[in-house]
Amino acid sequence: MKKNLEIYEIAPEIEALRMGMGFSKEDLKKPYVMIESTYGDSHPGSCGLDKPADIISETLYKDEITSGKFFSTDICDGIAQGHEGMNYSLPSREIIAALGEIHFRANPCEGAVFISSCDKAIPAHLLALSRIDKPALLLPGGVMREGRNKMTLEQVGKYNVDYKRGNLSKEQFLEIKKDACTTCGACQFMGTAGTMQVLAEALGIAPPFSALTPYESDTMWQNAVNAAKYLETLMQKDILPKNILTKEAFENAAVIFTCVGGSTNAMLHLPALANELGIGFGVEDVDRIGQKVYHMTDTRPQGKYPTEILWEAGGVPAIMLRVKEYLHLDVMTCTGKTLGENMASFESEIERNLKLLHARGIRQSDVIKRMGEKGSLAFLKGNIAKEGAIVKYSAIESGKRYFKGTARVFDDEVSAREAIIRKEICKGTVIVIRYCGPKAIGMPELFYTTEALASDAELSATTAIITDGRFSGASRGPNIGHICPEAAAGGEIAYIEDGDCIEIDIEKRSINLISENFDELMAQRKAKTKPKDFRHKGILGLYCEKAESSIRGGAMIK
Repeated sequence: MKKNLEIYEIAPEIEALRMGMGFSKEDLKKPYVMIESTYGDSHPGSCGLDKPADIISETLYKDEITSGKFFSTDICDGIAQGHEGMNYSLPSREIIAALGEIHFRANPCEGAVFISSCDKAIPAHLLALSRIDKPALLLPGGVMREGRNKMTLEQVGKYNVDYKRGNLSKEQFLEIKKDACTTCGACQFMGTAGTMQVLAEALGIAPPFSALTPYESDTMWQNAVNAAKYLETLMQKDILPKNILTKEAFENAAVIFTCVGGSTNAMLHLPALANELGIGFGVEDVDRIGQKVYHMTDTRPQGKYPTEILWEAGGVPAIMLRVKEYLHLDVMTCTGKTLGENMASFESEIERNLKLLHARGIRQSDVIKRMGEKGSLAFLKGNIAKEGAIVKYSAIESGKRYFKGTARVFDDEVSAREAIIRKEICKGTVIVIRYCGPKAIGMPELFYTTEALASDAELSATTAIITDGRFSGASRGPNIGHICPEAAAGGEIAYIEDGDCIEIDIEKRSINLISENFDELMAQRKAKTKPKDFRHKGILGLYCEKAESSIRGGAMIK
């Protein structure tokens, strides 16, 4: 593996500056790669990423490759939840991606490893590595372990409602919180972080068995060694991200997304990545492909087990073996081998994981099994969602996939949540929450609102939520999000009024305002009402001005 020395002739100060960092004259002759992570003391998903970065750097150096460690710390949706910080969550994806691109372009590199764990960090790194023309891969940063009494973080929202209603004391609630986050790593349920780890592996850009690895396990550190070795292989064979992230790889990811019942937030990230690569692939494709296979993982928030248990059951490779006939096996992966070649060793490696699972008294068939009907996500269209809308199909019981109700309209999430907590919402209501899209306020997720609804058994069974915002990967129930066009862009959701009849038919993939003369009704309302105008300063203002529709991924940089 030879070092490209031409750059030193163009930019002679590089040698001086790198020697100022401790590089020897011999080191300057070696290939130089970037290790980009979201390490920082921002949240559990990032605070431990320095260790795999160090292991990768040390492994590469032993093999005569030098490296530089770069950081662009992400934010945590849990910490940003419920206040204005959530407005910055999706925009942060764009900034982290841009920083990864900037770091690579400004520091001449011959390859890169990206390390990240969570909701916006992994998709940001996928966007960044898709923009570079050198070998690169992504290493997921693992997941934290389950707490005492089977506690996982997404349950805090439910207990928060109990606390606000006076069913828990402050001391009791604090004790519950103490058990929610146990180690470094992503949250322990199949939310957006877990989903994106799974999809990175399903796309072939992350190593086999790397998604959902328990953070403090020996395997986590071996994953880092493997990532360094895989990068070396990619560099030797000159395999680029575009050779791995093909349309067939996206189709594989859609199959695995369905199998794990993934977060609907992934439908912001897969389309954005596909658009970045110039691949025609979107939410409708995920729905179509997903109808071939069953949701088959019994993981939280809908199921029983934390995601570390799914990893012990064999993780993504075990799922791939179950649905092998639906996968493109000739796609290239970050190992330097095709998926089919990788799969030849899956069964023996799964046996290693199963020893951990069996020690708990759990069988693989307890974790990976048919969980319902085929499909996980539904892409809806109708007269109030002409570009589309999304619902987590697998989170709704078959008898509740048709709903007709009366609209109760809110122009912000907080008002809707307070109305639910105060029990001001009646049975048969369609709760409309608008002005939450990318162009309005950055498209925050509405997790606390959905948890407030889910904590009320009667209301959760007799109401629905529709919004141009998005939902947490931990959300449950009949929540229709990503309605496009959004209200701030003049979409029909801006003109829904209290008392309108809304019909949602998930099986037929439709969502409509019932009116004999819908077009005439909309024309009248548009003539007397204008959508709200939103002006923000700083990065939020720039994002809202430039963002695409959420159905296309909400990307700011095209």
